[in-house]
Amino acid sequence: MGGRFRVRLGASTICYFQTSNPMGARRCLACGRSFQPRPQVPQQNYCSAQDCQRERKKLWERDRRRNDPDYRKNQASASQAWSRKHPDYWKKYRRANPQYTERNRTTQQKKRTDGHPAPPVAKMDVSDAATALTSGLYRLTKLHGGGVAKMDSWLVRITVLSMA
Repeated sequence: MGGRFRVRLGASTICYFQTSNPMGARRCLACGRSFQPRPQVPQQNYCSAQDCQRERKKLWERDRRRNDPDYRKNQASASQAWSRKHPDYWKKYRRANPQYTERNRTTQQKKRTDGHPAPPVAKMDVSDAATALTSGLYRLTKLHGGGVAKMDSWLVRITVLSMA
Protein backbone atom coordinates (compact mmCIF):
# COMPACT_ATOMS: atom_id res chain seq x y z
CA MET A 1 0.00 0.00 0.00
CA GLY A 2 2.08 2.82 -1.21
CA GLY A 3 1.76 5.79 -3.38
CA ARG A 4 3.26 9.00 -4.49
CA PHE A 5 1.89 12.30 -3.22
CA ARG A 6 2.43 15.79 -4.52
CA VAL A 7 2.44 18.60 -1.98
CA ARG A 8 2.64 22.32 -2.73
CA LEU A 9 4.81 24.10 -0.13
CA GLY A 10 4.69 27.54 -1.59
CA ALA A 11 3.73 29.44 -4.70
CA SER A 12 6.32 27.66 -6.82
CA THR A 13 7.61 24.74 -4.67
CA ILE A 14 6.23 21.28 -5.19
CA CYS A 15 7.52 18.23 -3.30
CA TYR A 16 6.85 14.59 -3.99
CA PHE A 17 6.62 12.01 -1.20
CA GLN A 18 6.80 8.26 -1.55
CA THR A 19 4.76 6.39 1.11
CA SER A 20 6.34 3.01 0.61
CA ASN A 21 10.01 2.64 1.46
CA PRO A 22 12.04 1.53 -1.55
CA MET A 23 14.95 0.67 0.82
CA GLY A 24 13.08 -2.29 2.32
CA ALA A 25 12.98 -3.56 5.87
CA ARG A 26 15.99 -3.44 8.20
CA ARG A 27 16.95 -5.04 11.51
CA CYS A 28 17.06 -2.75 14.55
CA LEU A 29 20.56 -2.65 16.06
CA ALA A 30 19.08 -2.58 19.58
CA CYS A 31 16.27 -5.15 19.61
CA GLY A 32 16.93 -7.07 16.38
CA ARG A 33 13.35 -6.75 15.13
CA SER A 34 12.56 -5.88 11.55
CA PHE A 35 11.35 -2.33 10.83
CA GLN A 36 10.71 -0.01 7.89
CA PRO A 37 13.10 2.97 7.91
CA ARG A 38 11.49 6.36 7.50
CA PRO A 39 12.05 7.91 4.07
CA GLN A 40 13.27 11.11 5.78
CA VAL A 41 16.02 9.13 7.55
CA PRO A 42 17.71 6.93 4.95
CA GLN A 43 20.49 5.87 7.36
CA GLN A 44 18.05 4.82 10.13
CA ASN A 45 19.36 1.83 12.09
CA TYR A 46 17.03 1.77 15.11
CA CYS A 47 13.29 1.15 15.19
CA SER A 48 10.92 3.64 16.81
CA ALA A 49 10.44 1.66 20.06
CA GLN A 50 11.18 3.83 23.09
CA ASP A 51 13.83 1.46 24.51
CA CYS A 52 15.61 1.31 21.14
CA GLN A 53 15.59 5.10 20.79
CA ARG A 54 16.94 5.39 24.36
CA GLU A 55 19.77 2.97 23.45
CA ARG A 56 20.53 4.94 20.26
CA LYS A 57 20.72 8.21 22.21
CA LYS A 58 22.90 6.65 24.93
CA LEU A 59 25.40 5.38 22.34
CA TRP A 60 25.38 8.71 20.48
CA GLU A 61 26.08 10.62 23.71
CA ARG A 62 28.86 8.20 24.70
CA ASP A 63 30.48 8.67 21.29
CA ARG A 64 30.20 12.47 21.55
CA ARG A 65 31.78 12.51 25.02
CA ARG A 66 34.67 10.37 23.81
CA ASN A 67 35.33 12.19 20.54
CA ASP A 68 34.17 15.79 20.95
CA PRO A 69 36.08 17.84 23.55
CA ASP A 70 33.64 20.77 23.22
CA TYR A 71 30.65 18.54 23.91
CA ARG A 72 32.45 16.95 26.87
CA LYS A 73 33.32 20.39 28.29
CA ASN A 74 29.75 21.68 27.84
CA GLN A 75 28.29 18.60 29.54
CA ALA A 76 30.68 18.93 32.47
CA SER A 77 29.87 22.63 32.79
CA ALA A 78 26.11 21.96 32.74
CA SER A 79 26.51 19.22 35.35
CA GLN A 80 28.52 21.50 37.63
CA ALA A 81 25.95 24.29 37.26
CA TRP A 82 23.14 21.89 38.16
CA SER A 83 25.10 20.63 41.19
CA ARG A 84 25.62 24.20 42.40
CA LYS A 85 21.86 24.89 42.12
CA HIS A 86 20.99 21.62 43.93
CA PRO A 87 23.71 21.20 46.58
CA ASP A 88 21.69 18.89 48.84
CA TYR A 89 20.31 16.63 46.13
CA TRP A 90 22.44 13.56 46.85
CA LYS A 91 22.11 13.91 50.61
CA LYS A 92 18.31 14.00 50.26
CA TYR A 93 18.35 11.17 47.72
CA ARG A 94 20.38 8.91 50.00
CA ARG A 95 18.12 9.72 52.93
CA ALA A 96 14.99 8.94 50.85
CA ASN A 97 16.52 5.81 49.28
CA PRO A 98 18.43 3.86 51.93
CA GLN A 99 18.54 0.81 49.62
CA TYR A 100 20.72 2.86 47.23
CA THR A 101 23.14 3.71 50.03
CA GLU A 102 23.27 0.11 51.24
CA ARG A 103 23.77 -1.26 47.71
CA ASN A 104 26.60 1.23 47.12
CA ARG A 105 28.25 0.31 50.43
CA THR A 106 27.95 -3.41 49.66
CA THR A 107 29.33 -2.95 46.15
CA GLN A 108 32.33 -1.01 47.43
CA GLN A 109 33.07 -3.63 50.08
CA LYS A 110 32.76 -6.40 47.48
CA LYS A 111 35.20 -4.60 45.16
CA ARG A 112 37.73 -4.38 47.97
CA THR A 113 37.45 -8.08 48.83
CA ASP A 114 37.30 -9.43 45.25
CA GLY A 115 40.95 -8.83 44.47
CA HIS A 116 40.51 -5.19 43.54
CA PRO A 117 43.11 -3.32 45.54
CA ALA A 118 41.59 -0.74 47.84
CA PRO A 119 42.39 2.82 46.86
CA PRO A 120 45.20 4.28 48.93
CA VAL A 121 43.89 5.89 52.08
CA ALA A 122 47.11 7.70 52.91
CA LYS A 123 50.79 7.27 52.12
CA MET A 124 52.48 4.61 54.22
CA ASP A 125 55.84 6.37 54.17
CA VAL A 126 54.82 9.30 56.36
CA SER A 127 57.53 11.05 58.30
CA ASP A 128 58.29 10.09 61.88
CA ALA A 129 60.93 11.24 64.32
CA ALA A 130 63.44 8.68 63.03
CA THR A 131 63.10 9.88 59.42
CA ALA A 132 64.81 13.14 58.60
CA LEU A 133 62.75 15.55 56.51
CA THR A 134 64.62 16.69 53.43
CA SER A 135 63.97 19.72 51.25
CA GLY A 136 61.90 19.08 48.14
CA LEU A 137 58.45 18.93 46.54
CA TYR A 138 55.72 17.26 48.58
CA ARG A 139 52.06 16.55 48.00
CA LEU A 140 50.04 17.98 50.90
CA THR A 141 46.65 16.32 51.40
CA LYS A 142 44.13 17.15 54.11
CA LEU A 143 42.70 14.16 55.96
CA HIS A 144 38.99 14.53 56.43
CA GLY A 145 37.09 12.75 59.24
CA GLY A 146 37.76 9.02 59.36
CA GLY A 147 41.33 9.33 58.12
CA VAL A 148 40.45 8.99 54.43
CA ALA A 149 42.50 11.27 52.19
CA LYS A 150 40.38 13.31 49.79
CA MET A 151 41.42 14.10 46.23
CA ASP A 152 42.03 17.80 46.87
CA SER A 153 45.72 18.21 47.52
CA TRP A 154 48.49 20.74 46.98
CA LEU A 155 51.98 20.42 45.64
CA VAL A 156 54.26 22.29 48.06
CA ARG A 157 57.98 22.96 48.25
CA ILE A 158 59.42 22.42 51.70
CA THR A 159 62.82 23.87 52.51
CA VAL A 160 64.46 22.58 55.67
CA LEU A 161 66.05 25.53 57.51
CA SER A 162 67.60 23.62 60.38
CA MET A 163 67.71 20.11 61.84
CA ALA A 164 67.10 19.80 65.59
